[in-house]
Amino acid sequence: MADKTKLPSRHVSVGPERAPHRSYYYAMGMTEEDINKPFVGVVSTWNEAAPCNIALMRQAQSVKKGVKEMDGTPREFCTITVTDGIAMGHQGMKSSLVSREVIADSTELTVRGHCYDALVGLAGCDKSLPGLMMAMCRLNIPSVFMYGGSILPGRYKGNDVTVVDVFEAVGKHAAGGASEEDLTDLEKVACPSAGACGGQFTANTMACVSEVMGLALPYSSGAPAPYEDRDKYAYESGRQIMNLIEKNIRPRDIVTRKALENAATIVAATGGSTNAGLHLPAIAHECGIDFSLDDVVEIFKKTPYIADLKPGGQYVAKDVYEAGGVPIIIKTLYEGGFIHGDCLTVTGKTIAENLESVEFNKNQKVIRPYNNPLSPTGGVVGLKGNLAPEGAIVKVAGMQKTKFEGSARCFDCEEDAFKCVINEEYQEGDVFVIRYEGPKGGPGMREMLSTTAAISGQGMGNKVALITDGRFSGATRGFCVGHVGPEAAVGGPIALIEDGDKILLDADNGLLEVDLSNEELAKRKEKWKPRKTDYNSGTLWKYAQTVGSSSKGAITHPGAEEETHTLSLIHISEPTRQEAISYAVFCLKK
Repeated sequence: MADKTKLPSRHVSVGPERAPHRSYYYAMGMTEEDINKPFVGVVSTWNEAAPCNIALMRQAQSVKKGVKEMDGTPREFCTITVTDGIAMGHQGMKSSLVSREVIADSTELTVRGHCYDALVGLAGCDKSLPGLMMAMCRLNIPSVFMYGGSILPGRYKGNDVTVVDVFEAVGKHAAGGASEEDLTDLEKVACPSAGACGGQFTANTMACVSEVMGLALPYSSGAPAPYEDRDKYAYESGRQIMNLIEKNIRPRDIVTRKALENAATIVAATGGSTNAGLHLPAIAHECGIDFSLDDVVEIFKKTPYIADLKPGGQYVAKDVYEAGGVPIIIKTLYEGGFIHGDCLTVTGKTIAENLESVEFNKNQKVIRPYNNPLSPTGGVVGLKGNLAPEGAIVKVAGMQKTKFEGSARCFDCEEDAFKCVINEEYQEGDVFVIRYEGPKGGPGMREMLSTTAAISGQGMGNKVALITDGRFSGATRGFCVGHVGPEAAVGGPIALIEDGDKILLDADNGLLEVDLSNEELAKRKEKWKPRKTDYNSGTLWKYAQTVGSSSKGAITHPGAEEETHTLSLIHISEPTRQEAISYAVFCLKK
């Protein structure tokens, strides 16, 4: 049994002065023995908002079983999540990125308030994965992350389909290419089970990150949500957290700069979501590591693209699982010298040690070996130029054109751009400019999947381009550039563009330029005036006051560099004499 006098939970369970606290635990059916074991928070983002989250409570029970079998006391709680698929295409999407901070903040407050000794976190939808990983790094107590699993693919007219096919069918229907009956039939079969979106969108991208970064058990992110294997990995995660308590292995021992470089590598190699360009810097910030969008895209430049996954490719997460799971991706990248093998993981072993028994499966078509990639550079690239001095990001996986030059069509919100698309009031060669949708200006940095999917559904995905200071879903395809910084709300160059300006997008050379002189941009900047948003109270207002640049991860607090106290510091503080005596008496009784 772990020594409670060296754990945070002693402050709510040990000594005569904690009798009132213990009375609450007895009220919940706990025994004296339960109270004197380490307290493990088991947090999930379970809710009934969408299929991404509905399997998490089931998996949490398996985690608790594992904790109990290893002499711990699990304490389950939930936090919020906002599901992007439901929030997409309307003002609700402003809540999505903000929810990442609320998830991290609420988890921190729950763990601090109740002095839990460790944390196991289960997440299903996009922002909930980085939100929980951020909380783990911020608290820096022993932690294990586990993904809730992906949805099974739907079947429509003999083909596998995902929710993205439904979004694109909206554009196809608007252009007269699909009947309302076709759209209805598709929407009823596209999402046949529990789980997060099946392509290499944000949820599956960050699930891969959790494994290669070392916060999740090997193979744990692979099985789809309905599979019983998920419960097995949940149970093992519960058992493993007790080993981490014993060895005092904490997230900042695991999430190092090398681990973050490994994370960026797997994003590029799998053609993952551009949202990783936000989440990796934010996770790094919680550890006191300076790892910006510039650092992320440097890794992207030298990483081969090896996973043939939707939206740019053919396969979904279930296919990765059946091909051998995330470890075979890590294995071939490690063999090619793209992965740091000496990084510690939650197994207590290094990445290299975890890979010793892993063999790359040559009898599958989902994952290529590192020396036979789909393309020699990553599926996601960064862009910079006079239109994006702080950078921007684009997913090139599956793109037919990597250069585009066209005329600006400017919109100051997504709704106006979407209306233009649905009414087909645009033409080949246009570059949609959607601005005032950044972290501060939105506020909340909306994703634009409804608009980009409608363009693709109309068959125009390769004939127009789109740039925004907002975000894109990992499901977006086509020449769509997001995270343009500085954002319009702070007077970035994207705020100064006018209809008809010539814009150059060059993914090969990493350029995003507008054909304007510095003098002309300066003149326009003098005339520019800041705008107010419609959100002048409430959570979105609070977020806008503190959120920083997307290039730094859209962070909202000073981070580990400025902290003077973490929960983990309680581990090394001396117990009081009374705490030591009380715990010694309990141990003698036992």
